[in-house]
Order: sequence, then structure tokens, then C-alpha cells
Amino acid sequence: MSTVPVTPIPARHDTACPFAPPPAYTEAARTGPVSRAELPDGTPCWLVTGYQEVRAVLSDRRFSADARRPAFPFLNEARRELVAANPSFLRLDDPEHARLRRMVTGDFLVKRVEAMRPGIQRIVDEALDRMTAGDGPADLIADFALPVPSLVICLLLGVPYEDREAFQANSRVLLTTEPNDLDVSRAQDELLDYLAGLAERKRSEPGEDILSRLVLRDDLTLREIASIGVLLLVAGHETTANMIGLSTALLLRHPEQAARLADPAAVPGAVEELLRLITIVHTGVPRQAMEDVELGGTLIRAGDGVMVMLSTANRDDGLFGAEGHLGVDEVDLGREARRHVAFGFGVHQCLGQPLARAELQIALATLFRRLPGLRRAVTEEELEFRTDALIYGLRSLPVVW
Repeated sequence: MSTVPVTPIPARHDTACPFAPPPAYTEAARTGPVSRAELPDGTPCWLVTGYQEVRAVLSDRRFSADARRPAFPFLNEARRELVAANPSFLRLDDPEHARLRRMVTGDFLVKRVEAMRPGIQRIVDEALDRMTAGDGPADLIADFALPVPSLVICLLLGVPYEDREAFQANSRVLLTTEPNDLDVSRAQDELLDYLAGLAERKRSEPGEDILSRLVLRDDLTLREIASIGVLLLVAGHETTANMIGLSTALLLRHPEQAARLADPAAVPGAVEELLRLITIVHTGVPRQAMEDVELGGTLIRAGDGVMVMLSTANRDDGLFGAEGHLGVDEVDLGREARRHVAFGFGVHQCLGQPLARAELQIALATLFRRLPGLRRAVTEEELEFRTDALIYGLRSLPVVW
């Protein structure tokens, strides 16, 4: 008697190749776009790995993003308690989601971000100046990949950059996949209290920043403002910092691909390919079915949890395996990759994607233009990756030039 295979959802990023999805997801994708899975605590759920099915779930309002629902899928109870106690608009459904998201949408519009490019370029140049002031080696993560997006999001939010060590430390605690309940609660409370206090001070001394604008509204509580601030602050620097680090490490493995960045016209497309291949969210995007839905030939019942895998969707051979290009598991900066789902899809897709694209384009092009001799100061086998975090990345990347 045959049994239906069940894919275990790993709590850690477990893979032989540091730039590939966990093998369990890749194997599941080979069997079909929707399969049975199991969360680390044994709770059953569905694993969605196909490109079309991933987009369908993320754009179908029959699949809820509200993390307060009792059966909403989480990696563990500590994560459930953390998110459910203070959900950002990322973990809410409309109309609550739309109401809060609209308040900051204008700050991340393409036109606004394009006007920020000269300022981002200055931040990148100054970071490289500091990093290369000595003879090396330097840690590309601590000296470049992390400071660039951290400073940008601090300027946008109105957060003093000198407070970065505290909020970065708390961010790392919040993003761990194996949280200690007390540490997570403390980290969240400290960030919320810090941003609420900062917003309160801006009532009397407002600036040209997001927190100043939000605190002057009369339809938001300080708690809501702080929650929005935590989401933007954490996501605004952790995601892009890890993408800069991982992209650099991958391009150092493939110098012939890195050389393509010398052509300014090729840079936007190159960044889309890196976003496609290096999906930094490997634990999946959670949703819960609100009614019976047929997906990829499989019936998902109301109340079932669903984990959506962006990483496998971004390696769809039928969509990205065009003739004349390298295979979908290899980096090809000349590939047409703009249809990837690295930023999600539907109403909850990443609010800050125009800013992330601009930062990645400027940071990577400038890095390889100014440091054509850039190389690792250690072997690739010696690199340490953040396998226990919701946002995958490198702990450090020692380089010389």
C-alpha cells in the first residue's frame, strides 16, 4: 500500500549549496506544485512550490494572511505568540492591512525612490571609502552590506543611525527561527518602546521623515506607529543587507558574471536575476485557507495551513529556463528574470521593493566597479551562513581587494 510523501518543513536552512533552496523543497517541487507537509512541531500543512500556484495563493483573498487566526501556520509557538501579539500590516487582511499600508505607500513609490538615488550613491561611496581606508581584509557584511541599507532606512524613518547597534541586535533576535521566548519578548518590547518614544518626541520636533508624518495623524495610536516602524526598520535593513552579501559571495564565485555589471544598462536586469536565484526567505510564506480551494489539482480544505515557497517558484524551468541561457539553478545575469516572486505577489507584496532594487543596483555596481580585484579572504567552505534566521544570509564575508 503506497503512502503519500510528507515534506518536513525544516526550522533551519539545510542545504549543500548555500545559494539553493533546502533539498526537501526541491524534491517536493519535482513531485508536483502542491504537496503535503509538516511543520517542525508535527502540525500538517500544505507546501506550495509551483510558480503559478504560488502566485495564485498570494493573490487569492480566500487565503488569509491574518496571523491571529488560531490555526495559522507557524514554525513554532514562540513565533506564533510573537506575531499574534503585535501583528504588522504584513500579517493582517484587508481592510486593516490596506488602511495601515496606505499610510506609508507613498514613501516607497518608484518616483520617490528615483529621487533618492544620488543620496544612496553617496552612502555607498562613503561606506566603500571607510571599508578600503586600510589594507584589508575587511568584513563586507559589517563594513558595507549592513551599513548601506541601515543608514538609508534610518534616514527615511527618522531613526538616529547612532542607535543602530541596539535595533540591529534586537532585529536578529526577532528573526531567529529558534527563538527563546523571553529573549524574543524582550527584543520586541524594546523595539516597540524605542520607536513609540521616538515618535512621541517628534510631535514637538517633527522632521522630514516617516515617523514624524505618522505621529501627526489623528487616526493612529502610538502602538500602531511603533508596529509600522518595527516592520519597516527590520525589513528595511535586514533583507537588503543579506541580499548584498549573498549576491557578492555568489558573484565572487562567478567572476565572468560579475564582469557584466560593468555595463550600466545591464545592471537592473542583473539584479533581477540575483533576486530570482538568491531567495532569502527559505522558510516559506504562511497562509491559511478560509474556504475550500482547488489548487494545482489538489483540494485544500478551509482552515488548512499553507506554506508558500518563493525559492522553488523562482526556479521554474518553464518560465526561466529559456534556450540559450544557463540552467535555472545557475546565475546568468543576462537572463530575463523580472517575473520572479522574490518580493511576493498580490496585495501583500513587498512595499519597499523599489528601494531594495535601487540599493542593490547601486551597491553591487559600485562595489565591483571600484574594486575590480575584490576576492574572498577565506575559502568558501569557511564562510558561515545564518541558517537559523527567517532572513537567510551570511554572518560575515572577509574580503581583500
